[in-house]
Amino acid sequence: MPVNLVAPDPSSLYPVAGLELGTARAGIRKPGRRDLLLGRLAPGATVAGVFTRNRFCAAPVRVCREHLAAGRGVRAWVVNTGNANAGTGENGLAAARATCASVAALLGVEVAQVLPFSTGVILEPLPLERLVAGLPAARDDLHAARWAEAAEAIMTTDTLPKAASRRVSVGGREVTVTGIAKGAGMIRPNMATMLAFVATDAAVPQPVLERWVREAADASFNRITIDGDTSTNDSFVLAATGASDVAVASEASPGAAALKAAVIEVSRELAQAIVRDGEGATKFITIAVEGAGTPAEAAAVAYAVAHSPLVKTAFFASDPNLGRILAAIGYAGIDDLDPSRIDLWLGDVHVATLGGRHPAYQEADGQRVMRQAEIGVRIALGRGAAGTTVWTCDLSHDYVSINADYRS
Repeated sequence: MPVNLVAPDPSSLYPVAGLELGTARAGIRKPGRRDLLLGRLAPGATVAGVFTRNRFCAAPVRVCREHLAAGRGVRAWVVNTGNANAGTGENGLAAARATCASVAALLGVEVAQVLPFSTGVILEPLPLERLVAGLPAARDDLHAARWAEAAEAIMTTDTLPKAASRRVSVGGREVTVTGIAKGAGMIRPNMATMLAFVATDAAVPQPVLERWVREAADASFNRITIDGDTSTNDSFVLAATGASDVAVASEASPGAAALKAAVIEVSRELAQAIVRDGEGATKFITIAVEGAGTPAEAAAVAYAVAHSPLVKTAFFASDPNLGRILAAIGYAGIDDLDPSRIDLWLGDVHVATLGGRHPAYQEADGQRVMRQAEIGVRIALGRGAAGTTVWTCDLSHDYVSINADYRS
């Protein structure tokens, strides 16, 4: 069961003028489920993306990078679930390019204006014929108010669709930011998440959008982990359609800061939803590190704790075996770390100080916090002023079962 997460109310997801979405049931892996998403963008939209740092990246990731670099503008994207089109060699690249060609012919745009995305099982050929056969139905379904269906269509092992929406004032006029994401396992994005799409109806220049997509990723999707595995297909795309006639000429423009904040807020809500829906998750855990010498030190400590199977299983068991957290801090790679300057809190409970157990700490207090569905861990390193926050979940029996049965 997801941790304090419910399916989005479709009425809470504001349409983004200049972007239409349509879904289809193409039977790519399993019959009868939405597994194909088509997006059509208005002419003049700007689009920026960040992608996985996994060197074994999927064919659609390579094609997305090529098409964005071509600078022809983006008019459409297509997403299939059930098959990652990763580990598929030259045939996979040909299939990704053929997908773009089919979309381009269907919508009357250039091939280089189409971005392809795939998610699902690795090392299996993409069933191109089924994907292409499903495209007309997705085109016929295109509508600005299809965000809820789109969120469902990109799911794999997710138990719930993930979407978020905001409206914000820019220069005295209202603009919209709406997004969807998918992901529940194979999550340490190291750029973004498995798949995420955020759009606004404001006009944002390409250089500004490219900065914003990186900053939004670093503040959200790059701060989550479920199992420490970086996917072959991670992609995060930010689009600005300009259809509202509200323009942000630069980051100094009136309302630009508010719009950027809304993009980050939507991205962070989507990222946290992924953790809340982590495969087999029963706890949502916030790990805040402060007092680090550098941001890199803070991130190293936060991820060492977040990735530790021993720490994660202790959280699942509600077992305050908190020495496991100290051990993870110690092996995070800070060679001159002074344990006597470290303080550790679990929720409101001061657990460790001066290199050892806090004199007032009682295991019953630790267990009280560990039983909660949402838990905060705060680590003070006593080295400087840098810090970061990472969101993760526990590791349960169900995680193993889900991944053991993933392909069946």
